[in-house]
Amino acid sequence: MGAGQASAQCIETLRKKGFQGQIDLVGDEPHLPYQRPPLSKKYLAGELGLDRLTIRHQTFFDEHRVRLHLGCKVSAIDRTDRAVRLADGHRLPYDALVLATGSVARQLPLPGVDLTGVHYLKDIADVDRLRSAIGPGRRAVIIGGGYIGLEAAATLRHLGMEVTVLEMADRVMARVVAEPISRYYEAEHARHGVRVVLRAAVNDLEGDAHGRVRAVNTAAGQIEAGIVIIGIGVLANDALARSAGLACDNGILVDTYCRTDDPHVYAIGDCSNHPSLRYGRRVRLESVDNAFEQGTTAALNILGGDHQHDRVPWFWSDQYHHKLLIVGLSQDHDRVVLRGDPVKNSFSCCYLRADGELLAIDTVNQPKDQMAARKLIAARVKLDAAKAADTSIALKDCLLPA
Repeated sequence: MGAGQASAQCIETLRKKGFQGQIDLVGDEPHLPYQRPPLSKKYLAGELGLDRLTIRHQTFFDEHRVRLHLGCKVSAIDRTDRAVRLADGHRLPYDALVLATGSVARQLPLPGVDLTGVHYLKDIADVDRLRSAIGPGRRAVIIGGGYIGLEAAATLRHLGMEVTVLEMADRVMARVVAEPISRYYEAEHARHGVRVVLRAAVNDLEGDAHGRVRAVNTAAGQIEAGIVIIGIGVLANDALARSAGLACDNGILVDTYCRTDDPHVYAIGDCSNHPSLRYGRRVRLESVDNAFEQGTTAALNILGGDHQHDRVPWFWSDQYHHKLLIVGLSQDHDRVVLRGDPVKNSFSCCYLRADGELLAIDTVNQPKDQMAARKLIAARVKLDAAKAADTSIALKDCLLPA
């Protein structure tokens, strides 16, 4: 249930490993499973069409004997009778149910958010509505300086719009990257003509006589806006799971096998909250890689396997011509080691524990570091901080003596 990256991968793995039973795919959008990362970038810019956004085309589902129920909403999950009830009255029985319901945009609880011209960027329909309002010289205000907000800012600026980003924290992407990364991207956006306002307190959105947004009112003053994009994060789409009585807490709780507290129900992708064997705590990850890996894990276990989801997570963001890659989870670090010079547009930030253990790394245009870090983080290696700061030494050669 849920037609995205995770479910497409689950289906492919099931068939590849010999599953011959009936597979039903239910999705509330009318589209075949598609990639979401390009929505705020190439799809928004008009450089990528829907056909290239699609993960698997119709022939894939025909060949894999998948019954598609697209544009369908699920009204309830009946765990007693093991069936999913659709809003159109259809009933789909199951032996195993996979929830891949993704996430929903976090709503901004302020006056004026229902005005025409206010947008969220969560699906194709959202972006299509926004694209009709884009034009050179028009003014856009983006509320939120995270991945989505900054990617959208870069795209709109590329299309000739006047762009202001409002971030309530004291730096952009503060929740996910080290300060040198934040400052680098703030400078890059400013260099491209984007106005970034930090510690911004938004009071409300103001409309004109026709109900269209015309300005954003902040504690520091009013900012004119022809369109407003709200990008303040997402929440797990776990409403159906909760109504079915499944355990949820910041997502649908699963074990390392992607199983919920009901052995016949699995949850994968953005909606699932799983135990990380590497980090020793529960995490909910919003990434393509996690969706792909959990889709595989769930399929193998549905087929009777004993496969645990245990992978160092990674994430990416493309802004202008710079690629930000994050490997690992940086919480609980004790120090950050800057590796390289941001002025040269290629550097990394290593997150270390007090004993030198490498927990995570942020890299900007530094593919060698991020590739090496995937293996080093998984192996729980400890780095010599002084060596790690020296780019003349390969990251793999910065280990502390055993």
